[in-house]
Amino acid sequence: MIQSTSNIFLVRPANFGFNAETAVSNAFQNKTELSQDDLKQRVIAEFDAFAEHLKLKGINVMVVQDTDEPKKPDAIFPNNWGSFHANGKAILYPMATPNRQAEKRPEILNQIKEQFEISELIDLSEYEKQHKFLEGTGSIIFDHINKLAYACISPRTDKDVLNELCNKIGYKPIAFTSTDKNGQEIYHTNVMMCVSEKFSVICLESIIDEEEKKLVINSLESTGHEIIDISLDQVNHFAGNMLSLKNKDQKEILVMSQSAYNILSDYQKLALDTYCEPCPIPIDTIETIGGGSARCMISEIFLPQK
Repeated sequence: MIQSTSNIFLVRPANFGFNAETAVSNAFQNKTELSQDDLKQRVIAEFDAFAEHLKLKGINVMVVQDTDEPKKPDAIFPNNWGSFHANGKAILYPMATPNRQAEKRPEILNQIKEQFEISELIDLSEYEKQHKFLEGTGSIIFDHINKLAYACISPRTDKDVLNELCNKIGYKPIAFTSTDKNGQEIYHTNVMMCVSEKFSVICLESIIDEEEKKLVINSLESTGHEIIDISLDQVNHFAGNMLSLKNKDQKEILVMSQSAYNILSDYQKLALDTYCEPCPIPIDTIETIGGGSARCMISEIFLPQK
């Protein structure tokens, strides 16, 4: 079992913008004064540079074009609606808002199937009717090697759905509550936590309950992870939103935004350098308006290759 893959897909957006439907639970989103044309130009430029940067680092990047209709302002963040596992299982997740539910397009699965084997599809979308949500690897940080699923419970991360999924795939759930500086539940776990093979970047300050904090720390330490603790202020610059990938030479690359890297202390950068090559990429417009960062843009493919 591996923790980091070299195969990913990205969705090139058609109608990126401020998503009023998701802003209810995502405190990281911001409205913009930019015209629709200016916004589109900037976002496409950032996206294309992001994809190119990862290709140059030796990552196998599949780019899927978003469709014009229906309008999907968050299509650039495909990690929330699907995950694709080494045992051939693909999981579709229940999404909290209608304009994000539309992101689950069969043609994307077909495109993935051209190169990779999907032996089983687990579709949890039925939970949308019950208003219970679990938004993929936004909601869950998988430790694939130790079969653990870390999740901070929020309006977008339902504990019952988490437990059912873990039963289906044989993972142990580790659920906790994580809040921002205003006491609001952090909407996605991947904003405050990243787990690699040997280290975890995590905002322990956001876990108020001492028992829950102890549970998470013990779990990480017992599985051999060095904890690189970040502050809530650093979380606000998306320092928790990182993803470990392996390039074609099996070197570990840690993808993050430039703003996430800039907010790290010298000590934190040094700790990361021990394990991987940090890979900061500027995506200021996408982050500021979309309320998601580098990790959210990447959907990993662990599936067996054809």
